Amino acid sequence: MIGIRGLVVRYPDGTLAVDGFHLSVAEGESVALVGANGAGKTSLLLSLVGILPSTGDVTVDGVTLDKKTVLTIRQRVGLVFQNPDDQLFMPTVYDDVAFGLRNRGMPESQIRELVTACLDRLRIGHLATRTPLKLSGGEKRMAALATVLVMEPSVMLLDEPTAFLDPRSRRVFAQALRDLPQARIIATHDLTFAARYCTRVVLIHEGRVFAEGDPDRLLRDAATMEACGIEAID
Repeated sequence: MIGIRGLVVRYPDGTLAVDGFHLSVAEGESVALVGANGAGKTSLLLSLVGILPSTGDVTVDGVTLDKKTVLTIRQRVGLVFQNPDDQLFMPTVYDDVAFGLRNRGMPESQIRELVTACLDRLRIGHLATRTPLKLSGGEKRMAALATVLVMEPSVMLLDEPTAFLDPRSRRVFAQALRDLPQARIIATHDLTFAARYCTRVVLIHEGRVFAEGDPDRLLRDAATMEACGIEAID
């Protein structure tokens, strides 16, 4: 579980990116974070793992984020970046997925079991020996997800995970997300995806929670969506 209370993110130039944000997400819940460009979605995600400094409270499984606990929080919260190339940098997919486990000093035999199980779970075992440079957009997305999922976080943060995917890749990726047991916060402009695969939608406007509720209802509320600068779905 992750709890966010009164979170504020301000950039060095004074720009207020997140302004008193509140949210709680339980285990197994999938929350879509929806807002116009510049609403604060990515800034919020980056602050939850201490990449951007913030004030307010972020608590994960009873551990509160601060300078002393940031490494513990990063072990419990996995962040999948918007651009998978930011997450894939090793010679093979296997090495990318194994990277975090190796940094923990885990025995190679155990790493092999965990990486193989993770790749098989996402149905990308056939990509293990492939270089990320030669993967399709959908394959890169799945490989990036594997690098986070193998670390067994209790919370997952995903930034525009379906961007640039073709319909089939989008469907496969969405199904993989839906089957995960972790609490998930998914920043997305893909409203059809949010309506179909998320359990709750949070509208963010100027760094604050503007509205939240059932995806099917809220994403079709034209007046509310328009107030956030977003076009409702039909």
